[in-house]
Amino acid sequence: MNIFKLLKKKSTNKFGKPYVIAEAGVNHEGSMDTAKRLIYEAKEGGADAIKFQTYKAETIASKHSPAYWDTSKEPTKSQYKLFKKHDSFWKKEFIELKKYCDASDIEFLSTPFDTEAADFLEDLMPVYKISSSDITNKPFIEYIARKKKPIILSTGASYLYEIEEAVSWMKPYEIDIALLHCVLNYPTEDSNANLGMIHGLKSKFPETVIGYSDHALPKDMKTLETAYLLGAQILEKHFTHDKNLPGNDHYHAMDLLDLKRFNERLRNVYSLIGKNEKESLKSEGISRENARRSLVSSRKLKRGVKISRTDLTYKRPAHGISPRVIDDVIGKEMTVDISEDVPLKWHMLK
Repeated sequence: MNIFKLLKKKSTNKFGKPYVIAEAGVNHEGSMDTAKRLIYEAKEGGADAIKFQTYKAETIASKHSPAYWDTSKEPTKSQYKLFKKHDSFWKKEFIELKKYCDASDIEFLSTPFDTEAADFLEDLMPVYKISSSDITNKPFIEYIARKKKPIILSTGASYLYEIEEAVSWMKPYEIDIALLHCVLNYPTEDSNANLGMIHGLKSKFPETVIGYSDHALPKDMKTLETAYLLGAQILEKHFTHDKNLPGNDHYHAMDLLDLKRFNERLRNVYSLIGKNEKESLKSEGISRENARRSLVSSRKLKRGVKISRTDLTYKRPAHGISPRVIDDVIGKEMTVDISEDVPLKWHMLK
C-alpha cells in the first residue's frame, strides 16, 4: 500500500499511528539468510516496512573518498572500500527479498544510489526513499521524480534553502513528498538530535508529511517516542539482528527487542493520548456530580420571596441548580420555605 494513503488511513486524529521503517541498510552483509532474518524480525517487532540500500561502490564513491564514521567502530578509512564490502546484492537478490517481504506481510523498500538501481527497484516498491547524501543531487532527484512515485527524502546535514530547492525539483511532477528530519552523525548524541527541527519542518512545509530518521543510540528508544510526540508521521531507524557485531552501523542500530520495546511504549502513549475531541468521559460522571457546585441558599428563604444575588452562594455537590444559570434564578419567586445551606432545585422556584 502507498505509505501516504496508509498514513491517512491511520491518522484518525492528530496522533495517528506513525509509519515505522526498520532501516536494515546493508546489515545483511551479503547474506540472503541474514537479510531474511532481518525481514522476519522487523515484522515480529512491529515495523511497517523494512528498508535496504542498493548501490555499487563504483557509482556511489570515488576511490579517494574519506570515512565520515567512527573509525574506532569501523576502521575502514575509505568509503569506496567499505561500500565494496557490502554491494553484492543487486536486482536478483532484491526481487527475492521483495517476495519474502510480501509473504511476511511487511513493506519492502530500498534506497537507490544510482539510476540503474532506481530503474529496477521501480516495480518493487510503492515509494522511493532518497538519502540525505543526495539532497543536493538535482539530476538524480529529478530522475526519480519523473517516475511519478511518492518520494521520502531525508534532510540530514542540510540547510533550509537546500531542502526548499530539493522540494522545488520534485514539485513539477505532482507527487506526494515526505521530509525526514535527520542528523548525519553516527551515532547522533542526544545534544545534537535537535528534534525541534521536526516542528520547524512542519511549519515550513505544512502540506508535506514530516518524519524523522534516527541515528541516536537506541537506549530506551525515547528519541523516537519524542519525535512522534512532536508530530513525526514516519519514523525510520537503523535495524540489525545483533548490535554486538563489528562495523559502523550495528552498534547504533535498534534490534528486535528495541523495536518491540518502542512499540510497547507507543501503545502506552496512544492510551495516554486517547480521543482527539474534548468531551466529558463516562468515568468522570461521579466527579461531575460531586466535585462541581450547586446554587445554595445563604439564609432562610420563605415562600413568595423573590431571590436576590445575596440570597445565594455556591457549594458542592452539583445535585441542585448549577451556578452557570444563576442569572436565570435571580428574580424568581420561592414556592416553598427553605432553611440556610439548602441546594436550590427548579421545583422550589415559580
